[in-house]
Amino acid sequence: MIIGIGIDLVELERIKEILSDKFIERILSKSELDEYQNLVNDSVKLEFVGGRFAAKEAIFKAISKGPGDTYYRDFSILHEESGKPYVKTDFFKNNENITVSITHTDNYAAAMVIIEEGK
Repeated sequence: MIIGIGIDLVELERIKEILSDKFIERILSKSELDEYQNLVNDSVKLEFVGGRFAAKEAIFKAISKGPGDTYYRDFSILHEESGKPYVKTDFFKNNENITVSITHTDNYAAAMVIIEEGK
């Protein structure tokens, strides 16, 4: 059964304007930060941060909680070898399943999340 659905869209130009070490440390988990630091292309770095930010905002919408109730770093958006993103977290207690999809254009990053009851 679906517990929640969330979607978010961010303008990459807006992310670029606020991109700083402090912002990155607030948004990215340790695993994500390691991956981010290995990226060499600035536009790929921007898409990476924008996509993670959109995905985490979508998660907050799906669980009806936002910053203060939980934190961006409570969730890691990682990817399988195929490139498919997945969410790693200890936030949930009942083995909930989180499905995430992220997309980018030159100007936007968007993410959709579906959270289902654990099995």
